[in-house]
Amino acid sequence: MATVDSFQLLYGEISRSFNPYIETLALIGALYAARRAVILLRDCCALVRVHFLPRIIPSKKLTQRFGDWAVVYGAAETVAKAYAEELARHGVSIIFVTQDHTSVRDTAATLSQSYGVETVVVAADFSLEKAAGNPIKEALRGKDIGFLVNCVESVASPQSLIEMPEQSVLNLVNKNVAVATLMTRLVLPGMLERSRGAVVNISSGACSKPLPGRVTLTASTGYMDHFSRALHLEYSYKGIFVQSLTPFQIASSEQQPSSSTPMSRPGWFVPKPEVYARHAVSTLGVSNRTTGYWPHTLQYGLMKRIPEWIWVLGSRMLINRTTGN
Repeated sequence: MATVDSFQLLYGEISRSFNPYIETLALIGALYAARRAVILLRDCCALVRVHFLPRIIPSKKLTQRFGDWAVVYGAAETVAKAYAEELARHGVSIIFVTQDHTSVRDTAATLSQSYGVETVVVAADFSLEKAAGNPIKEALRGKDIGFLVNCVESVASPQSLIEMPEQSVLNLVNKNVAVATLMTRLVLPGMLERSRGAVVNISSGACSKPLPGRVTLTASTGYMDHFSRALHLEYSYKGIFVQSLTPFQIASSEQQPSSSTPMSRPGWFVPKPEVYARHAVSTLGVSNRTTGYWPHTLQYGLMKRIPEWIWVLGSRMLINRTTGN
């Protein structure tokens, strides 16, 4: 290096030495910014394609695309009941499969009177293992089953795993994992014969992040989400559309716990069950994995970018404030 006799000369020599590195860093920064812009544009296009275009562009009737009948398991949940009503509004007849027929009997009667569709209530005792499928098979015989809707049972309030009674744990896992899988096993063969049909598994946005006090809920919703994706991969080329619905907060007009959050009030991010169902049904055949409601998709996009340790810390603070501990 030449003799240094001034600070300005020294600064110039150092600048020339580091100039290639600065240009390299600037290029990396420009590429990163371009990549983020492309991802943002892609996400915006996907949002419009999934949630807005299907509601604008006319399409075939659901009965023509998939079939005349829907089998709904878990209709005691508010979101599943609203989904069944939305299908009935489109002229789809409903078969309700439940362990307690009194919980859906009034719903079935209301749908028949309001929309002129047929409704059937099948009481199935899944504690009988294989024998539980017999009344379901009998109800399916001779019907063009185009839809199967499985809905995860909600957990009313945060509760640690060791606080839950053993029977409650077994019942929850059985209803949310084993029975939903069995229902798919029973309905799928008929769909494959006709080379059309839709399997909709409604779980919860809880599958995207762990939640303290809701271990069984996040685990079972995670199973349903992965089960749906794997099922779609295996049967989509045979004409079967499998969708994983992962809603976040959904309000309950009856002030009962919804499938996502108990005692939630209606709002932009907390839609009424019928509003959510209308949006979710419009995504059938469009996206095999979606929240079903575009504000929830925005929430999901934000949650993906929150580090897990920050999410868990915030969840614990919220639960402590709710429970008063």
